[in-house]
Amino acid sequence: MAQAQAHSAQQHPVKLYLLAWGLLFVLSTFSYLVDYFGIQGYARWVLILLFMMLKAGLIVAVFMHMAWERLALVYAILLPPVLVLVFVAMMVSESNYTIFTRLTFSSVGL
Repeated sequence: MAQAQAHSAQQHPVKLYLLAWGLLFVLSTFSYLVDYFGIQGYARWVLILLFMMLKAGLIVAVFMHMAWERLALVYAILLPPVLVLVFVAMMVSESNYTIFTRLTFSSVGL
């Protein structure tokens, strides 16, 4: 029994964790370079959010061991936040439509 438990524990090489830390450092550097080079507007926010999502994905995959978990567990942990983000995007779209409709068809400006 103890031998079966010893074999079920996952041991990952230290090189993997060092590589993950290195990639996190590189992605953080790119994120700071966006501000350093003075990128403005939508490009700035798209790049910063892209780097943040890449870092979050790397942290979840490597340090939370999601890359080695069963698919059902990954879906149970990651799918609800993704669905919340989809619903938030739908609400933002609806709010933009509502304000557009009010400004277009209302006689009183805001």
